[in-house]
Amino acid sequence: MAKAEKVDAVDEIAERFTTATAAVVTEYRGLSMSQLVDLRRSLGAGATYRVAKNTLVKRAAEKSGVEGLEDLFVGPTAITFIEGEPVDAAKALKTFAKDHKALVIKGGYMDGRPISVSEVEALADLDSREVTLGKLAGAMKAKLNETAGLFAAPASQVARMTAALKDKKSDEG
Repeated sequence: MAKAEKVDAVDEIAERFTTATAAVVTEYRGLSMSQLVDLRRSLGAGATYRVAKNTLVKRAAEKSGVEGLEDLFVGPTAITFIEGEPVDAAKALKTFAKDHKALVIKGGYMDGRPISVSEVEALADLDSREVTLGKLAGAMKAKLNETAGLFAAPASQVARMTAALKDKKSDEG
């Protein structure tokens, strides 16, 4: 790789580090090209899977101010740069790693700090943003229905009491 190409690669990786909401470092040793294509496809449009040389990634991380990942850049390294919500990409990586033992999740970087493998897996176990918003909307609707029922209860009690009083008067009279 010529020096100009290396500089361009470092600049591109540094740019991805700064624009991504999260990055997950993996080892891909033993995966075929078709499996890597399947992995990239499963990550979706919000994530980019980039294979890069460790020295270039270290320089790019240093250039973009990412610290604490140096120990992860050993062996064949690939980084998943995630734009937007990291949950779906983390789920895709975890599922792919479960099906393909050759993919090893080493750790990652999110919210300005390194994250461990267990944190990446915990992120993958979370519900997606849409599911969480749906659950929140359902809970809010249930509370609104409950409140509406509480406001309607006194009026219906008065109506029942009036009907009972009317029945009582008609029975007496």
